[in-house]
Amino acid sequence: MPSTAYLCRDCLHEAAGEEVAAARCPACGSPRRLSHPERDALSIAHVDCDAFYATVEKRDNPSLRDQPVIIGGGRRGVVATACYIARTYGVKSAMPMFKALKACPQAVVVPPDMGKYARVGRQVRALMLELTPLVEPLSIDEAFLDLAGTRRLHGASPAVLLARFSRRIEEEIGITVSIGLSYCKFLAKLASDLDKPRGFSIIGRAEASAFLADKPVGVIWGIGNVAQARLASDGIRLISDLQRMDEADLIRRYGPEGSRLWRLARGLDARRVSAARETKGISAETTFEADIADAETLTRILYGLCERVSRRLKNQELSGCGVTMKLKTSEFRLLTRSRSGLAPTQLTARIFAAARELLTKAIDGTHYRLIGVGISDLRPADEADRGDLVDETVAREKATEAAVDRLRERYGQDAIVSGLVFGSDRDRHR
Repeated sequence: MPSTAYLCRDCLHEAAGEEVAAARCPACGSPRRLSHPERDALSIAHVDCDAFYATVEKRDNPSLRDQPVIIGGGRRGVVATACYIARTYGVKSAMPMFKALKACPQAVVVPPDMGKYARVGRQVRALMLELTPLVEPLSIDEAFLDLAGTRRLHGASPAVLLARFSRRIEEEIGITVSIGLSYCKFLAKLASDLDKPRGFSIIGRAEASAFLADKPVGVIWGIGNVAQARLASDGIRLISDLQRMDEADLIRRYGPEGSRLWRLARGLDARRVSAARETKGISAETTFEADIADAETLTRILYGLCERVSRRLKNQELSGCGVTMKLKTSEFRLLTRSRSGLAPTQLTARIFAAARELLTKAIDGTHYRLIGVGISDLRPADEADRGDLVDETVAREKATEAAVDRLRERYGQDAIVSGLVFGSDRDRHR
């Protein structure tokens, strides 16, 4: 297909010749046209769901469609995500809720429903896997895809497949995605952010260096605020500053990191899309409305968090052998305690037993604003809670928890509430 051809992203009509001059698709009238000289030669994609949690909530509650929506909880919590309407008021992910509501007081705040988001994320992932087995998840709502070699199977180039995929996501799942297509992971991820929401952007080899030149060094993955400040102190603020430097000079200054910077500044990224990327851990945390020092209250809240971690392990068919408990003081000092070497488990009671022991050792009258628990050293679900001649109670614990899970699945999470959680003002802390 000639380089001046385009693909309509709404009706998938492919135009060439005289049709290319038209401002809109002659088949459906859409202005959303995909055209690039390297369009059909590129195969590395980054797919990112648009304002994922908020979009799912708007899908399920149409009355929110034209409202600014913030997913989060409590005035002392943080924003998990915000819809694009709320973002126009300056609301951002990880912003403290009180600042978000000050910026957008009319926003509708919706508590996160991680179980629902995980289910939708799995639907999206399943459609990705229909395109290629080389899907590398980065989170619940984004992934890299390597579509090289799929043209013969699907009868279309990666760009056309991705346009079809985007439309299918909207029609079948009811959310939207933005897509970046390039020849490497670094540029594909940058491209997916260029035209949100419902975007599809392409960065080719011929334009890579020029595209990167005026970007701040902070767009390079792994360059956070501290690294940016260090580079700025050396007169390096834009990627063009890196492009003018010799690789050897950068290595002398920054060691192996200098070589990585030199390569990425030129759009050179040899990382492959790996379908074997594993989840490193599963966790849950909550920020309190008011600081808490009381041991009994903290223990009750910790149990509720252990329930959430247990539920996520089961949903993802995983178990874990390490438990970490964390607390954050009113002065924002973070305290973490861990225990490893446990028998693989999914059970709330066993996660809680380890976490409570860690909490008991940490409580000393200090007031805390946040508590969290996580499980690591993940294993397959079939390794979980097998028991042995010494541990004869595990079968009973598994049966009891399975019965509770079935009741909650049928009647909701609040159908059965543990005595540890009851009376703890659970909703205020979760």
